[in-house]
Amino acid sequence: MNPLRILTVPDQVAAHLRREIAEGRLSGTMPGVLRLEVELGVNRNTVEIALRLLEREGLLIPQGAGKRRRIVREDGSEARRSLRLAILTYDPGDRLESHMLDLQYLLQEAGHSVFYPSATLTQLGMKVERVARLVDKTPADAWIVLAGSKDVLEWFVSRGIPVMAVFGRRHNLPIAGAGPYKLPAIRKLTRTLLDLGHRRIVLLVGEENRRPHPAPAMQGFLDELAAGGIPPGSYHLPDWKQSTEGFHACLRELFRITPPTALIVGGVALWIAALQFLASKKLGIPQDVSLACTDGSPDFAWSNPAITHIRWDKRPMVRRIVRWANHLAQGRPDLRHLFTPAEFVQGGTIGPVSRAEVAHA
Repeated sequence: MNPLRILTVPDQVAAHLRREIAEGRLSGTMPGVLRLEVELGVNRNTVEIALRLLEREGLLIPQGAGKRRRIVREDGSEARRSLRLAILTYDPGDRLESHMLDLQYLLQEAGHSVFYPSATLTQLGMKVERVARLVDKTPADAWIVLAGSKDVLEWFVSRGIPVMAVFGRRHNLPIAGAGPYKLPAIRKLTRTLLDLGHRRIVLLVGEENRRPHPAPAMQGFLDELAAGGIPPGSYHLPDWKQSTEGFHACLRELFRITPPTALIVGGVALWIAALQFLASKKLGIPQDVSLACTDGSPDFAWSNPAITHIRWDKRPMVRRIVRWANHLAQGRPDLRHLFTPAEFVQGGTIGPVSRAEVAHA
């Protein structure tokens, strides 16, 4: 008779995690100690001992302090059947965008499971500590983050969490990324407004494009103003609280004393809000205020006059994200960035500065 072996609690935890890895329910990177502590109902010391046991067996590979351990299957491969992907959107409306629906479908077709966590970046106030709490309590193999700030994306990098940065402040960060390259289009839009006689041009964009310093496309806007003889300042790229009330408070302040003759608004949702505000002030477009959007929407096709906006093909971005997920599932590092060229589309919502404004200037 073989001797009876009594498993310690760490042994039992290690055996459980070993089965989860073998059956494909755990893959990619091992969840953090705090999350395992909560999910398994044991203390963190027990979890740490169990993880070290799996490290000695070669099933886990440490990646440095504060970073999650990489999972290796018993055959030595890191191939995976599927990923559990969390999509952290900028605001709730992102989920209904056609390219997001296409992305969900293609990821699921590739065998991955896709879900949205309980809050968005705007609901979290773009605060790193709140994002960290959400991520720590959300079981996911990898994250797709839409329009993340530099601080938020740097936090994902520091934790070693696989992440795809869609839009946002991804430049010069060692993460995968996809989105448009808007700098030339923003410059052309700004020059067009200057040629139409505008001097009081305001660009309203989210915090992630303003802090800690203007994103490249926003800096291009400021540079074009300077080239046109307009010293750029906080009037042209105002700061505002990232909320509905904060946005409307900014608009009220802008139009209180020295109203802009042209507004460039970052995103379709903000463009609609600005349009509503101007209508409430009985200001006509473009005769009183020229209005442009830094993004496009299929709904713009129904507008007459045509809406001045910046458009770009979202299909390459969707394909890039799916390829990234598939590479990740195969254990192949993929930190490439895709920048899709954007195009300035001049419509009827911008026009020359009114004669009264010219005389006033």
